[in-house]
Amino acid sequence: MASSVALSHGFPFDPAYGYGTPEALLTVPAPPAPDGFDAFWRERYARARAVDTRPVLGPVEGERDGVRLHGVTYTSVGGVRLGGWLALPTEGPVRYGFVIGHGYGGRPGPGRDLPPPLPGAAAILPCVRGMGERGRVEGIPGPADRHVLHGIGSRDTYVIGDCAADLWCAATALTALVPELAGAGLPDEPRLGYLGESFGGGLGALALPWDDRFGAAQLTVPTFGNHPLRLTLPCAGSGEAVRAHHREHPEVANVLGYFDAATAATRLTLPTLVAAALFDPSVPPPGQFAVHNALAGERQLQVLTAGHFAYRGMSAEAADLDANRTRFFGERLRPAGPRR
Repeated sequence: MASSVALSHGFPFDPAYGYGTPEALLTVPAPPAPDGFDAFWRERYARARAVDTRPVLGPVEGERDGVRLHGVTYTSVGGVRLGGWLALPTEGPVRYGFVIGHGYGGRPGPGRDLPPPLPGAAAILPCVRGMGERGRVEGIPGPADRHVLHGIGSRDTYVIGDCAADLWCAATALTALVPELAGAGLPDEPRLGYLGESFGGGLGALALPWDDRFGAAQLTVPTFGNHPLRLTLPCAGSGEAVRAHHREHPEVANVLGYFDAATAATRLTLPTLVAAALFDPSVPPPGQFAVHNALAGERQLQVLTAGHFAYRGMSAEAADLDANRTRFFGERLRPAGPRR
């Protein structure tokens, strides 16, 4: 099927979904919040902040790009023990802190997520429940098309809410392990940065509005934006499993309303850089742009040619995004100083 973006593909649908230009995509709105949306998320956040995360720093697993990599484990809501990596500067004190979310399918290793955007930064790279070897939890399926449906019958059991809590608990673990970051969120103290791509971008939009420990965020091709629209759009990603489930269980739309990244973005006031694609077979671009369009605070947009799809010029666009990310966080995050 021909696409309004000039990329050759073999999908039986248009991965630009008839939009094709930033001007058209910038008109996509966020759905209204369901009743009790804010209270639901604030209560979940309070429960996550009450968790004793008991982080354990493992031995060094590698060193590259100015950081030393350790394995890390911590406890999240429900007593679930999760793993991931902690990156620490090889030289000098920690000046910044980041939580880095991953895409759907998990994270087999730190990969391109490192180095952190700013020199002297520590970063925790958690594997949320069900995702990858270090996020494995009994009873939670790992494949994206099954994970995205786990507990979807109720807002209180849907796994996506617990995955957002895993990010909050990862931030708690980071500040416990790195004394320079212990004051994150307190007056006159530095705040954390957040990076998330695809699944991690959508989770970030859901989690960040309620957590004052963060000072800036970057969301790349974020998922979960504008569920009512997404349910009408075929795709090659986890959203297709949700669409199929919705056809048999239309009442699930009421649950999805509480996990809409665009709706949550209307509550997100911290400075946010969004990298959104014009063409994406896995995460429909109108949902990505809906997240950007809804942001309640300072926002910057970097338009990508495509997401979840290889194309000519991809490396140059990724390098531009890396440079923009460094500038963005460097201008908005205050470095940590000596503890008083």
